[in-house]
Amino acid sequence: MMLVCSKYHVEVILAVFIGVLLASNRLTGQATDRPNVIFIFADDMGYGDVSALNPEAKTFTPHIDRLISQGITFTDAHASASVCTPSRYGLLTGKYAWRKEGTGVISGYGGPVIDPERSTLADVFRAAGYATVCIGKWHLGVDWPLKDSRPLVYTDESGRSNVDFSQPVLVGPYDYGFDYSFILPASLDMPPYVFLENGLPTEPQMILTSDVYDERRNDTKDAWDKKHTQPGDVYWRKGVWWRKGEMAGSFRMIRCLPEIVTRGAGYVSRHKFVRGVTSEDSTSPFFLYLPLTGPHTPWITSPDFQGKSSVGDYGDFILQVDDAVGQVVDKLKKAGEWENTIVIFSSDNGAYWPQEEIELQNHDSNQGRRGQKGDIWDGGHRIPLVISWPDKIKRSITYNGLTSLTDFYATFKAFLDQGMEPGEGEDSQSFLPLLEGKELKSHRTSMIHHSSRGVFAIRDGNWKYIDGLGSGGFTKPAKVEPQRGDPPGQLYNIAKDPSESENLYSENKERVEEMKKSLRNEIKK
Repeated sequence: MMLVCSKYHVEVILAVFIGVLLASNRLTGQATDRPNVIFIFADDMGYGDVSALNPEAKTFTPHIDRLISQGITFTDAHASASVCTPSRYGLLTGKYAWRKEGTGVISGYGGPVIDPERSTLADVFRAAGYATVCIGKWHLGVDWPLKDSRPLVYTDESGRSNVDFSQPVLVGPYDYGFDYSFILPASLDMPPYVFLENGLPTEPQMILTSDVYDERRNDTKDAWDKKHTQPGDVYWRKGVWWRKGEMAGSFRMIRCLPEIVTRGAGYVSRHKFVRGVTSEDSTSPFFLYLPLTGPHTPWITSPDFQGKSSVGDYGDFILQVDDAVGQVVDKLKKAGEWENTIVIFSSDNGAYWPQEEIELQNHDSNQGRRGQKGDIWDGGHRIPLVISWPDKIKRSITYNGLTSLTDFYATFKAFLDQGMEPGEGEDSQSFLPLLEGKELKSHRTSMIHHSSRGVFAIRDGNWKYIDGLGSGGFTKPAKVEPQRGDPPGQLYNIAKDPSESENLYSENKERVEEMKKSLRNEIKK
């Protein structure tokens, strides 16, 4: 088992955090009627990877499918950006990340992206008396303590940084509303590979990835994702690669996701953790933000899932991500809190799944939507989104309204009877009536999309205008210069053309000008 924290063994977490608390609540009659909220956030999982949402899927997600069978499925939900850091920024703040400079994808050594004074979703729950917990991939930056007076040096000639891993970070999840946190700083292919518990690295002694992992194996073959690696990076096969760098002595890639899931599934307790200080509050509900590290690369799965799908390592990893959902649900049911818990499942952006993989695997992770992660086309930012709340949602509901991950901020503000203050959740619109079981046709009519290379698009009803040509992201060509007579942008009717294959720009210039003006006005706000 990976060494992560000497104070807590997995058995204690599972037995105490779930069983003791919730059994105590039931026996004493002190349980609040406010629901717990768990947000399970997959990393790079496409809409088409969920088997209940894609009849032709080669992946299998039985646990997510069960949430769908008794919850709300959002068919037109989108991340606020088509890549990681800005998407997570939007979810927690209710604000488009592009409105703030320096909110692109950061490294594991990157500094805090969210302004300290900005309210987050965790702050909203904390203000309502919830215990707030973050377990998993953070990727919003921390303020690392340094060993010397130099600015942060990611790697010197030895391959090491000047971060002091024996000290807690100066700014981290606690400063953004989380009472307790157990995080990986960034993606599982980005150093430093170390868990932080309440801001303190769980191991101060760091080694290098090269001390444990060979760069290549005898059977290594280059593939489409080899272009991301640099000399010294680990590359074993398609999808199984990570960047070289610092790593905690006992950290192992294959054990990262299981550790996060075990702690996440086990973290339902009668304790609040505030910078390591424990205070009992058995009546408080909790908000658990559980951002997973999969199915983002490296596609490295536990033995129980290896070789179990027809889509190779990726399909196996999807099974493991789905199993994470199953573990959380199972612990809630055993604790008697399943009915009184809102469970949300979603993803931070579309799948990284290029056309050649669709053809090779006969599986479309983005379910017929053009493009992939990073792109301005819908494949880059359309995401699976499912909400289960057995106490209130008694049947399967399909919601076709346009939805952004930013909307959770306003929704839970309203849910907890908190008014929106000036300067918070600027790009968030509430869909609370849907949670209350009321009829809701739509709660927003427009939305701004943003690609990894800074290309903007705007949705207005069924229409989508893209301010430029090309994918704007990972699909080549990212940018296309218009030739004489070519339209300079893209216009699609998403309802009639969900694959964004017929550019209607030239035939609808008046609509283009209206949408272009709306986009400019939004950007200027």
